Amino acid sequence: MRVVFVASECVPFSKTGGLADVVGALPAALAELEIDVQVIVPRYHGTKQGETSPEGRSLTIPLGARLHFASVQIGGTIEGVPHYLIDCPEFFDRDGLYQDKVTGWDYPDNHRRFAAFSLAALEFIKRLEPAPDIIHCHDWQTSLVPVYLRSTYAQDLYYNATRCVLTIHNLAYQGDFYRFPLADISLSDALFNINGLEYHGRINLLKGGLMFADALTTVSPKYGEEIQTPEFGYGLDGVLRRQAGRLRGILNGVDYGTWNPATDPLIPANYTPADLKNKETCKRVLLERMGLDQPDLSRPVLGIVSRFARQKGFDLIAAIAEELAARDLYLVVLGTGEREYEDFFRSLGVRFPGKFLVKVAYDNGLAHLIEAGSDVFLMPSRYEPSGLNQMYSLKYGTVPVVRATGGLENSVEDFNGSWGTGFKFWGYNGPALLGAISRALETYSRPDLWHRIMLNGMEQDFSWTHSAREYAEFYRGVISHRA
Repeated sequence: MRVVFVASECVPFSKTGGLADVVGALPAALAELEIDVQVIVPRYHGTKQGETSPEGRSLTIPLGARLHFASVQIGGTIEGVPHYLIDCPEFFDRDGLYQDKVTGWDYPDNHRRFAAFSLAALEFIKRLEPAPDIIHCHDWQTSLVPVYLRSTYAQDLYYNATRCVLTIHNLAYQGDFYRFPLADISLSDALFNINGLEYHGRINLLKGGLMFADALTTVSPKYGEEIQTPEFGYGLDGVLRRQAGRLRGILNGVDYGTWNPATDPLIPANYTPADLKNKETCKRVLLERMGLDQPDLSRPVLGIVSRFARQKGFDLIAAIAEELAARDLYLVVLGTGEREYEDFFRSLGVRFPGKFLVKVAYDNGLAHLIEAGSDVFLMPSRYEPSGLNQMYSLKYGTVPVVRATGGLENSVEDFNGSWGTGFKFWGYNGPALLGAISRALETYSRPDLWHRIMLNGMEQDFSWTHSAREYAEFYRGVISHRA
């Protein structure tokens, strides 16, 4: 089986979020299953320049009334997977991937940028014999790939047997634009209709991908259900309900090569399920690093590592901040994001010094230390397509408190007194979150029970191997339905 990933970001070349982690990890896991996988991403301003591929020295991109030109650079083979970078400076030689870093606004030509990337990728793939069985696209930035395959390339014999899979990583981001002539992205205006790219008088690139891809996936089974509802569908729930037979939710995996307390070089002392004593060392070092001279190690530490955004449920933290301040605990917070929540967490640190310990920053080393040194990890998300930190927390013996949504629902089992890996709440409100935290703190006060739930979590396996096997089986099903 031959699979080509086409995506807008991929570690180690470019990253704004979890999409890059998935595109960096899943192909390697598929390669271990002896699937022939290749990855194509743009070369951005911050991506190191590499050697130009002989097959991609000159690509002509017919975009609108003009021809544009690109080349392909070799990103190297990473864990058995060749990576290629589409180099088109007029579209991608910019400081930000999707937004102007100075203004914070999306680039106004994003539709043309990613149309050019999609066309360049399809042209380059044609130079890599044999034709792929699957082209796997990701989010709105590459949603035009299936549209082009079903229109521009519909009569191209090279792609006759190729099928296209589109993964939705976060439905909130759709590539939604004011109406423009579709000829600007080399498509017929006939596609501006309810069964194409039209969406309430606008152009929605993700909708086009949902309509034209051969199969759809998203990043957890629960999220696959949720996006078919008005609450989580962001206006596309009706489209997704009609495509439900072609949609599967597959839970993302995590990289235990990077996130494992037994081997993690970024924490002060390693530990395993068989010997947990060094977890307390990590707790002490964490509290000292956050500014406490003589921390009370008997107090539970509640940790948060997150992008600060409304999606993450921090309005619920605000609703119960006074109640948390009255408890005998520490709250350690790390993250950056929306100014509203940066200011909120800073204010907590000022109002409750020595109890709410806050750092507004991106700090990978501290993120690892919080996972290792905390007792409880909070993820009260409004929605969470997959989530990673709850799975990291389980591995580190740090008990997650999560809202039962998306991947949080699929990866955390509510503790029932004898079995479970964390504590869930369902209603999106402060009292529900406080109730779950209270259950966790009551269990923490019973060391034997707490030790059991820690071990339950550490025994879970959310490695990419499991996800890759499910993707491989899904690909085979898509291929078997070729027309």
